[in-house]
Amino acid sequence: MQHVPLKLATMINGYEWKQITIGMSDASTYLLAGGENLYLKIQPFSKESPLYDEKIKLEWLQGRLDVPEVLYYGRGEYKEFLLMTEIKGINASDETHKKNVEHLMKLLAQGLREIHSVSIDNCPFQQTLYVKILEAGLRVEQQLVDEDDFDDIRAGQKAEELYQELLKKRPVEEDLVFTHGDYCLPNIIINGNSIGGFIDMGRAGIADRYQDIALAVRSITYNFGETFVPIFLEEYGLSEPDYSKIYYYQLLDEFF
Repeated sequence: MQHVPLKLATMINGYEWKQITIGMSDASTYLLAGGENLYLKIQPFSKESPLYDEKIKLEWLQGRLDVPEVLYYGRGEYKEFLLMTEIKGINASDETHKKNVEHLMKLLAQGLREIHSVSIDNCPFQQTLYVKILEAGLRVEQQLVDEDDFDDIRAGQKAEELYQELLKKRPVEEDLVFTHGDYCLPNIIINGNSIGGFIDMGRAGIADRYQDIALAVRSITYNFGETFVPIFLEEYGLSEPDYSKIYYYQLLDEFF
């Protein structure tokens, strides 16, 4: 158990802590087991990706999508703390889904359509290419890009090389919708035969729909094999996917 602010400590007194290791987040995430399970994220304070961003997005999404409810947010001198309710179910990367992967693809497509149907009218969260490319450039300058974590097709390259490619291959148009921002299988919760909800919404906001499609394709390939990607794309409604955009948004993700 980590040291937490007094108010938070009172709220979670008596809960059993279990660290969650799946996923690529900078935050340490804990399942707090009790009468009603809770989730706690603890992260060293970072100007690049503060937990506060996730807090305000989860609050804005209440009533719009099935996402966790924020119970507590606090910031100490060095760390941030975010306490949330549980979305019941099993994440979409779990091996139990191997018995019916085609059905899982239909659920993933359904979930993505649901996210993309959220109205962007008055949405305050901008994740357009103008914003993301600017952030990517700053991360390259500040040497925050993990070059050892690049996808296999870009292994051994330098962040500056990829940034130049990012600028050169920027799509002319963006099909803007509300996006999850990190639509990977561990972030989609399946409850029985339906979507339970969505987690890790810190990168959510207005962006091209291919931001989510590209990361879903990569995650499906990694977890279950590329054979199932066409099923997902067809169920989503893409009979003729733009593979150049899928490549581009996977490239963009290398910087984050």
